[in-house]
Amino acid sequence: MIEDIKDKEDINGKEDREAIDEFLARHSADVEEAVRRAAAAEIMPRFRRLAAHEIDQKAGPHDLVTDADRNAELYLTEVLGALLPGSVVVGEEAVHANPVSYEAIQADAPVWIVDPVDGTRQFVHGEPGFCTLVALALRGVLLASWTYAPARDQMATAVRGQGAFLDGERLVAGTPEPDRELRVATSHPDYTTEEQKQALRGLWTDGVAPRACGSAGLEYLAVARGESDATAFSWEAAWDHAAGLLLVEEAGGAHLTRAGEPFRITGNNALPFTAARDAATARRVMELLRAQ
Repeated sequence: MIEDIKDKEDINGKEDREAIDEFLARHSADVEEAVRRAAAAEIMPRFRRLAAHEIDQKAGPHDLVTDADRNAELYLTEVLGALLPGSVVVGEEAVHANPVSYEAIQADAPVWIVDPVDGTRQFVHGEPGFCTLVALALRGVLLASWTYAPARDQMATAVRGQGAFLDGERLVAGTPEPDRELRVATSHPDYTTEEQKQALRGLWTDGVAPRACGSAGLEYLAVARGESDATAFSWEAAWDHAAGLLLVEEAGGAHLTRAGEPFRITGNNALPFTAARDAATARRVMELLRAQ
């Protein structure tokens, strides 16, 4: 009986994955268009034009949210849900309002993971280093992602098993040059506890050039492009990581947690974790992080 149930689950899982693959073959361009339209309608009209009443704090002075975040997420929630009937949306702002909604990442329905404005602080300050992040996952497996930097009009996409692309050009993360310091973007000190800072201190050593990260999504894109060698992050929020992790993977990179396992968007990871241009670099960064 147990074997029969498992066989049925395997068959259903295969059918669900095939349905998502078919959806992506037909509608990836529609998702990209939805992301572009959300940015055009709700984000860019407010860029460098935000009024004081359009900016709020969440957990503190460094944790900002704007009307652009809220409205872009509402737009994407409506459009993405309609594109893929039966799917659910887990968005940063909706989870802030209702933390229980985050649990949908662990459920059986296809889930859209959305960060409407990744790098809100940069957006508020009128800097172009922000992006919109969308990923599609099924039972914890990332299947597709879209990273859009509207102020730069750059769109990076990835589909599992089909590669990563920036504006239609394939991304290859490559390998860090030998005898050069590793360029590593780390959790920003404004967003880390003393314990998290201690866990990251292993990177302050010879041969590594750590720096505080900006938009997480754009840091992942830099790794996928080979412009940065690795990230080292100490938090789990899936909307910050999902799109970028698949982008790095499909560009030939790798990611590892402190437990030596790939990062799981479903949570319970041993932190901090790294995403790097190649597996050897991921292991090197993790060895330094484990030393603390």
